[in-house]
Amino acid sequence: MPFPPAAGPHPTTQPRADLSVKPSIPSRALHHRSPSRTTPSPTLSLPHFSRIPFFPAGTNRLLFYMLPRKRTGEGVVVKEEDNGAASASFHKKPRIGGFGSAVLTATNTSDCSSIAIQSSNSSNCNSSGVTGSSIMALGDSGSADIDEDLHSRQLAVYGRETMRRLFASNVLVSGMQGFGAEIAKNLVLAGVKSVTLHDVGTVELWDMSSNFIFSENDVGKNRALASVPKLQELNNAVAIDTITTELTKEQLSDFQAVVFTDISLEKAIEFNDYCHTHEPPISFIKAEVRGLFGSVFCDFGPAFTVVDVDGEEPHSGIIASISNDNPALVSCVDDERLEFQDGDLVIFSEVQGMSELNDGKPRKIKSARPYSFILEEDTTKYATYEKGGIVTQVKEPKVLNFKPLREALKDPGDFLLSDFSKFDRPPLLHLAFQALDKFVSEFGRYPVAGSEEDARRLISTATTINENLGDGKLEDINPKLLRHFAFGAKAVLNPMAAMFGGIVGQEVVKACSGKFHPLFQFFYFDSVESLPVEPMDSSDFRPQNCRYDAQISVFGSKLQKKLEDAKVFIVGSGALGCEFLKNVALMGVSCSNQGKLTVTDDDVIEKSNLSRQFLFRDWNIGQAKSTVAASAATSINPRLNVEALQNRVGPETENIFDDTFWENLSVVINALDNVNARLYVDQRCLYFQKPLLESGTLGAKCNTQMVIPHLTENYGASRDPPEKQAPMCTVHSFPHNIDHCLTWARSEFEGLLEKTPAEVNAYLSSPLEYTNSMSNAGDAQARDTLERVLECLEKERCETFEDCINWARLKFEDYFANRVRQLIYTFPEDAATSTGAPFWSAPKRFPRPLLFSASDIGHLHFVMAASILRAETFGIPIPDWVKHPMKLAEAVDKVMVPDFQPKKDAKIVTDEKATSLSAASVDDSAVINELIKKLEQCYKILPPGFKMKPIQFEKDDDTNYHMDLIAGLANMRARNYSIPEVDKLKAKFIAGRIIPAIATSTAMATGLVCLDLYKVLAGGHKLEDYRNTFANLALPLFSMAEPVPPKVINHRDMSWTVWDRWVVKDNPTLRELLQWLKDKGLNAYSISCGSSLLYNSMFPRHRDRMDKKVVDLAREVAKVEIPPYRRHLDVVVACEDDEDNDIDIPQLSIYFR
Repeated sequence: MPFPPAAGPHPTTQPRADLSVKPSIPSRALHHRSPSRTTPSPTLSLPHFSRIPFFPAGTNRLLFYMLPRKRTGEGVVVKEEDNGAASASFHKKPRIGGFGSAVLTATNTSDCSSIAIQSSNSSNCNSSGVTGSSIMALGDSGSADIDEDLHSRQLAVYGRETMRRLFASNVLVSGMQGFGAEIAKNLVLAGVKSVTLHDVGTVELWDMSSNFIFSENDVGKNRALASVPKLQELNNAVAIDTITTELTKEQLSDFQAVVFTDISLEKAIEFNDYCHTHEPPISFIKAEVRGLFGSVFCDFGPAFTVVDVDGEEPHSGIIASISNDNPALVSCVDDERLEFQDGDLVIFSEVQGMSELNDGKPRKIKSARPYSFILEEDTTKYATYEKGGIVTQVKEPKVLNFKPLREALKDPGDFLLSDFSKFDRPPLLHLAFQALDKFVSEFGRYPVAGSEEDARRLISTATTINENLGDGKLEDINPKLLRHFAFGAKAVLNPMAAMFGGIVGQEVVKACSGKFHPLFQFFYFDSVESLPVEPMDSSDFRPQNCRYDAQISVFGSKLQKKLEDAKVFIVGSGALGCEFLKNVALMGVSCSNQGKLTVTDDDVIEKSNLSRQFLFRDWNIGQAKSTVAASAATSINPRLNVEALQNRVGPETENIFDDTFWENLSVVINALDNVNARLYVDQRCLYFQKPLLESGTLGAKCNTQMVIPHLTENYGASRDPPEKQAPMCTVHSFPHNIDHCLTWARSEFEGLLEKTPAEVNAYLSSPLEYTNSMSNAGDAQARDTLERVLECLEKERCETFEDCINWARLKFEDYFANRVRQLIYTFPEDAATSTGAPFWSAPKRFPRPLLFSASDIGHLHFVMAASILRAETFGIPIPDWVKHPMKLAEAVDKVMVPDFQPKKDAKIVTDEKATSLSAASVDDSAVINELIKKLEQCYKILPPGFKMKPIQFEKDDDTNYHMDLIAGLANMRARNYSIPEVDKLKAKFIAGRIIPAIATSTAMATGLVCLDLYKVLAGGHKLEDYRNTFANLALPLFSMAEPVPPKVINHRDMSWTVWDRWVVKDNPTLRELLQWLKDKGLNAYSISCGSSLLYNSMFPRHRDRMDKKVVDLAREVAKVEIPPYRRHLDVVVACEDDEDNDIDIPQLSIYFR
């Protein structure tokens, strides 16, 4: 069943009782509670337990559209079946709502309004003209509202329509060991309508190795029932159901997608046959995690339609020319490289001259180049191309024909490969999982860890199956690998559960929405390289009757002890950090008296965090992330020895994270969201030679990088090129896409409401000092600043709210009418450049001034938002009537708008290399002095104690009118230039620079990192054992490879890399240091500390320093202040060998204490 029906009554048994429970939907500190629709009843208290590296070039920002405000609350159904008799208890939860501003832009019912309008199309456009009928049972999912504050980052990945389909989807997860718990967690966070948990088994101590939901108090309880409370806390808009008896295939008809994590092959085939032939088909996923091995099988039916195969925004280009040929050559401006590929379909719009192409018909292209392509069409009889035009990629839907499991087992087709060094593994693992199923079927249990006899039995079974394959027989079944497979077959490891939980969770989203390309059909993975390199005997795997027994059955008790004694530093406790804390708690990392986990994050919890930072709850909003996350992690594993700090890691906190702190660490795990912080931590790890495990996510993409001392290059060894910035003149005068308009809008917002009021306050707090500094500067920037301050205090000072409306109305006229009139007066439509070419040629778009109309809701909303925020900066009370359109319109109509007279000498910057719009003038100083005099006069008439209130932009508060104003500024400017407008949500994504994020890719990334954490803490692994990964769950694509080794420098019989640091002890003098280097065949000619030169062989007077201690020279010459906690001083030495060749040597550390 590719898509769910409309959101409506849940297709389960009728509830018998209603219980109001504590609402746990995320909210702000102040919120409104909507009344429950159920009968009042006793309260039931639920127990609770309390970022991006680099991606390939061409990763585009996703574009999105506004969604309705809130989603109605769903019930929680706990369903138990006993001997066929259904019994259920129903917990109905009230929703917590909130007030938001009205949506004033058009609300579309699909993820894109039109693919044929210029270049700004939503990433969720399915294709040209694809309707609901082509993708089967879409249903009317419009009734499900979306909490934008909660799901904003997820909306940035999926779009509105995909989210609505999720909100109408019912999913079954069968098997609630650690793997099933991870899948369920990701689905609840995503916000499906309901998740039904199925498990007939009870919680065992064995489950504690991988399941974050259970505590030791849950041992003996049914797994499904024990999972409900904590899963419900993640999102109480999702109904959590349970089934605790054996499933029948008829029960599967209640769901759009079913996932089985612990099922026999025979039963899986029976259920899959039912799902495959059901009308409409039910998406079926069978997935297993067995030790360090995992598998996924997907069957979404005989004809499943993928609406959007990759989730990327349709590519577009600005046309420069089109030839009258057969086929035609289309050239585009070199503003940005085209991302088209041969065979793509494109549509044209806004083409002048050759208007035949503007019919919206998709056309195929070939010979795609960076700035041109061939159009497979005869244009010889078309009109001659004149100018303009946008070409946009059309994303076609794709129909996939899945085979049922019964057929796919015999004819699996192409396996999805993740690691090219293991290209022969998938067929072998396909065989191994079938052999394991036969073993369990025959013996009623899994192979015992360390049992050579059980391993031989499984290998024998695999051999028999292989012999019966005929032409498909494998030449080598790799008994060594199958032995590892047998030993760990019973265990569900947390890192594997996290990784596969992300993969399978994403596949369920695809099944319910048609968004992204499904996994087709088998995926196998192993991480046997995570096993310790030292040999282990059967006694190492023996259970110890502890929560880590499953992990011990794979890695042995010796590695478990190393994990528990590790000293780990997790930097960041956001989305990645929460997952890492959960993972290390379950793995037992830092869970002994000798071990210690330090986590730091200087941020506090916001509502938008709750859709993926799963250790936080709505009642934690405003609290420190690290403290709450650490507390939640200790509830997962009370033995976790964790310290939570709220310090940013950087040069300013080296007194906290000092040398002793870094030297005592076993490993550092980054969970950061910015490159600069990553680079700093990288340098610290490089300096102290500590392993750094790096990861990051961007929407459905994730990557990991292992930074291992002396084995791999460091994180900062390679950099992505900087993101291309639009020229200033383009943003301010010649925008040609909505990004330009939003960049300008954000700049104007900050200038009007933050920077200018702050400058006013700076002047008012110390007038003489402020004016003296401006006078001393005497440049164009100082002149402009003073002009803005004077204008704000004189011409534009507001005393009443009517003044604010007057200001807002005149700003509209200035921005969207007068400036445009001046621009087209200076550069008329027929203007030419100095070379005679048309001035208004692509990518420039000729603008038109706007005529204000109070009946235009966009115009009026701009004035409302602007006047409210202007009043806030002046401390003026805001009347309620401003939010009533008719009353506001009446007030606006009273504003007197002066006629505009264009200036003949106006200077408009057209140089793309210009960095400022302010032109220097010879009389700047005189103008500044005159401005200062006017300011002094203005100061005298200000009310005593007058101050302004600067407004800092905050994108995530939907009631503060910040995004209303920015969206209004950008959309009115877009109208000037005939650029498609955006709604407030999409404006928030772009102007707020929101990074798309979902729980699934985060879970996968952290799982992969923790597989390498085993290797780091075990020690002794070689470079080829480690893995760097880039993955895109949307495609899906998994690309794993061993890390790049560091560059090696050789000198004489020595060699070193960036990881080496030479240490000179005993507080040497300068002479002793030079001799120490001389003994290595190195002639030092320059020694520096910071920016100061301690020694240079060319300066005779530096020879007088020879007998001084190097540390004393640093204090005297470089004025270095060495803190008491530091025991050494770092210097940089330039050396050459005896042949005068420069030699790059490692950093030198001079120890003086």
